[in-house]
Amino acid sequence: MSNYVIPPQAIVGLPVAGEAASFPVRRVYCVGRNYAAHAREMGFDPDREPPFFFCKPNDDASIVPVADGETATIPYPSQTVNFHYEIELVVAIGKGGKNIAVEDANNHIYGYAVGLDMTRRDLQMRMREAGRPWEIGKAFDFSAPVGPVHPVAKTGIIDSGAISLAVDGAVRQTSDLTHLIWSVPETIANLSTLFELQPGDLIFTGTPEGVGAVKSGQTMVGEIAGLGRLQVQVV
Repeated sequence: MSNYVIPPQAIVGLPVAGEAASFPVRRVYCVGRNYAAHAREMGFDPDREPPFFFCKPNDDASIVPVADGETATIPYPSQTVNFHYEIELVVAIGKGGKNIAVEDANNHIYGYAVGLDMTRRDLQMRMREAGRPWEIGKAFDFSAPVGPVHPVAKTGIIDSGAISLAVDGAVRQTSDLTHLIWSVPETIANLSTLFELQPGDLIFTGTPEGVGAVKSGQTMVGEIAGLGRLQVQVV
């Protein structure tokens, strides 16, 4: 066993529905603008161009595991006055591979979860306008609350179903997974040409229209059909 001069980073584990063991997180990939209506509200043409990706940290400062029936709390982040919610289907990879065929992609899925891609929108837009990376707008602490992973062995392949988010009981986002520009298998296949996927990887698959700001004291409730709800309060 290796010795380290400082304590190594601990592996983040997500709760797994119906299991005592956790799902270990390796990397966190996110798909940008994967719903046409959201692309339009962000000022882009929703034509089916190749998907693009960004990453979030895989540590316990960024990922917020949320057990079923619990309400997680996240702090309002620094350096922003425009803190946005983005509800997303999260895909948990159970079998690695590269250059995965679309027809085989579903065989690489361990399960699915409900996730929030929290965003410092003003900082993201500032970086976008300057042609700089998005990290300060997307990859900050507490930016990735994720609910329990539901094994595909129990849910079956999920390629449709309602997705929504409410803030203090008022519905802000609502759509269906069939409205993804790039389906989950297509996303996995495309991503695997850029990175060799490994068990433990998470893929945030994009958010529908209706993104907006949340304030301290407000509670977000995200839901995806068959995957329960994710409840997070900003403090």
